[in-house]
Amino acid sequence: MAAANYTLKVNRDLLDPNFESYRLSLDPIPTYTVDLDAAVEEVQLKDAQYTLEHMRAFGMYNYLHLDPWYQDSVLFVDRRGRVLSLTATLDTALGKPREVFSIGSESNRSENRLCASLSLTSATWAVLSDGSGRLDLIRTGKRGDAHMKWEVLFSERLGEPFTVLHSAAHVQAGVHAVELLLLRVQKEPQETQGSGYSVSLEWVTVGGAAGPGPEKKYEVRKRRVLRGKSVPDYAAVEPRGRGLMLASEKPFVFTQVDGRPVEQPPPVEVEQTDPLYFWQQTAEDVTVCVRLPEGVGREDVSFRLTADNVSVGVRGLPPLLEGQLYAPVEPEASAWVIRNHKSLEVTLQKLREGPMWPELVLGNRRGEFVMSDEQAALIHDRLTHLTSEELNGNPDRDKPACNSQELEDCDGFPEDSFSLTYFDGESLRPTQVVNLGGHQYLFTVQVDPSAMPCLCLRHDVDALVWQPRPDRPGDMWEHIATFNALGYVQASKRDKKFSTCAPDFSYAALGECLRRAFIYRQPAPVDTVLFNRKQGRQVGQVAKQQVASLDSDTPVLGFRASNERLFILTSSRLFVLKVNNN
Repeated sequence: MAAANYTLKVNRDLLDPNFESYRLSLDPIPTYTVDLDAAVEEVQLKDAQYTLEHMRAFGMYNYLHLDPWYQDSVLFVDRRGRVLSLTATLDTALGKPREVFSIGSESNRSENRLCASLSLTSATWAVLSDGSGRLDLIRTGKRGDAHMKWEVLFSERLGEPFTVLHSAAHVQAGVHAVELLLLRVQKEPQETQGSGYSVSLEWVTVGGAAGPGPEKKYEVRKRRVLRGKSVPDYAAVEPRGRGLMLASEKPFVFTQVDGRPVEQPPPVEVEQTDPLYFWQQTAEDVTVCVRLPEGVGREDVSFRLTADNVSVGVRGLPPLLEGQLYAPVEPEASAWVIRNHKSLEVTLQKLREGPMWPELVLGNRRGEFVMSDEQAALIHDRLTHLTSEELNGNPDRDKPACNSQELEDCDGFPEDSFSLTYFDGESLRPTQVVNLGGHQYLFTVQVDPSAMPCLCLRHDVDALVWQPRPDRPGDMWEHIATFNALGYVQASKRDKKFSTCAPDFSYAALGECLRRAFIYRQPAPVDTVLFNRKQGRQVGQVAKQQVASLDSDTPVLGFRASNERLFILTSSRLFVLKVNNN
């Protein structure tokens, strides 16, 4: 895996340290039901598709597609091969979904067939896979117009069955091109360890002519293949086709371009260097000792400290320690001093006492944490009953032996190789890499149709939404929204299958495998006067939680949210929940 060279920069103005909890609201959510003429085309996994990656890629597939260009419009495919569309304008008169396209029945006979997948490329284009290996590039026209007919301008079989993860359209030098990301889980005959399967991502460019005049035939212009060992949580092509962004637990590398193998770079040997600094902490403060070159005096030290950032170094030289602190400090209560002409000792006063920091500066790995004797003794004391040769080594404490099955989802984090990577489209090499080992992936949401999809990650207990900005290499991921405590709340939902949020961030929603949906609204002012009895202060805002129970006993297959409505798809019904009245 490429070394991490970038750190996600949290916008602290979007965090609420005083957030308490969600309050359960009994306000009913208007729910409307549309009965379907034919069942949704759900493809069950075969006996050979037994791995976790098969389940993540195809077993948890979201069969419902929200059109980001047309408000409150959703699409799905039924068993008859029809692409059906429903636009909600008047909830009390939803009507039946209308057929906009037909895949045909010939693909249904494929033995290794996957579910049909749809990607809405632009306001007038779409990409459709029939699940058997055929790809259709379709000019839909303005999909808000019920009289527009979908026209296939490119149809070709591209090998083994796949699902479409993402697509983007752009025009360059008079050529209209569509960038596609296709996902496959393939058998590896040479693989003797593990499941014997690998994950393949194919980046395909289909191009034709743009603008008025006779249209050239659309054709495949370029095919690039990446391989890895895990299904990516997030995968998207840069809108102009200049790069690719992935979030995955295992690294991906490009292996082929137009059928030719890609030469892999030699492994980089990591030089073992001594730590540049050592640091300790208590519940109240942090102490940092930075090594200094010989002969450095007080007047040679360059030291800058704000509530969120620190910079320590020698004047005229690059900083020895620089970056965003893990948590805010009080600059006025902090100080530094030179010890024995060899090191600079910095004392940082934490703004909030109690929480222990997992790292000093976000993304900085050049330091070493030193645990105090008291902290080591305390941890050893707490773990005695887990490290004894007996099942319960300390009978004085009524504590059972550790049982991993009792751990909650919130106690587990992705492994250290979990990363967010941007690949350059020319060199096919990663240029920006973020280590996400401490952040759980939650969901993807399309906020701006002309930009890349956003991804939502867990930071501590909160859920933070990040907007990729590939045109800003120095600030490629922007923190644009926060859902307070949602990271912790979602971990308690053992039957959770889907999660999403409204494009305007007014609410987030969690969907279970059967029947129930949970809605978490952003804090809003209250009409009455409320007081916190424990703290004796007035409460100005309340964040509401609502629960909707559907009249259905079949599994939920699709789950999408617009600014006003939450759409939930089962095999025979489409439920429309009116969440907001905008």
